[in-house]
Amino acid sequence: MKPIDTLDWKILAALQQDGRLSNVQLAEAVGLSASPCWQRVKRMESDGLIQGYTTVLDQRLLGQSEIVLIEVTLERHEGYQLEDVCLQIAEFPEVLEVHITSGELDCFVKVACDGTRGYEEFLKNKLYKVPGIRSSKSSFSLRCFKSSQSALIPT
Repeated sequence: MKPIDTLDWKILAALQQDGRLSNVQLAEAVGLSASPCWQRVKRMESDGLIQGYTTVLDQRLLGQSEIVLIEVTLERHEGYQLEDVCLQIAEFPEVLEVHITSGELDCFVKVACDGTRGYEEFLKNKLYKVPGIRSSKSSFSLRCFKSSQSALIPT
């Protein structure tokens, strides 16, 4: 992988702000002509630095007005593999993120649901049916101050 220079950082920052920029718009925003800009983007994509493009949805407008942060602890007996449990949890459509963590808990789960009733249904009908879960601790997010897929910190 080629080292990232100042122009690459500018391209990455511009794409994080608006992943729908055309190559011409992107080139103009970072002070390049279209061809070298396109080549840099393609290189960063093939190197795996840019892993894809996505659409950010407003969960509230989709009827999932609550974000719940769940700490999950697993049973400690044979047969319950942490990765397997996390993969099962990740399959639920309400689940936005699943992280294996260090410390006292085993994984951290971020869920979008329709209020407390929707969350209760998620717990009863989905999460608590995953074998190996010993306990969970939930917190409702009151307000989000930052949401990003990745931190952009130039070196």
